[in-house]
Amino acid sequence: MTVPIPPDGPGEVLVSVRGGSEVYAAWSGTSIGRGIRVIVVDMISARSVMVEPLPT
Repeated sequence: MTVPIPPDGPGEVLVSVRGGSEVYAAWSGTSIGRGIRVIVVDMISARSVMVEPLPT
């Protein structure tokens, strides 16, 4: 997570893609702080994803 996800808007995540990393706008049903590892659960558009915190 590079930019925290607030409860009412997008944040930003780095996603591993084809051996590299790409930045995506990220949405979640709950707020998620910076530096928290997440898992992508859905793709909203070509550059936006829905994420959840990675279970520990």
